[in-house]
Amino acid sequence: MENEKKQLPLRLSKKLYNELCAWAEDDFRSLNGQIEYLLTECVKKRGKKLKDKNLKNKEEL
Repeated sequence: MENEKKQLPLRLSKKLYNELCAWAEDDFRSLNGQIEYLLTECVKKRGKKLKDKNLKNKEEL
């Protein structure tokens, strides 16, 4: 059930849409796959930053 995907309407400017389409094509992904990949990478990066920040705060105590 964890692999179940949610659908979500998304509005993009024409410029951003075209840029994402070109990027997806360069990476051999669908537009949807590219957006999902980018969001996943951003969430991972944010999670790492939060973890590092929490470790730093614990060290300062």
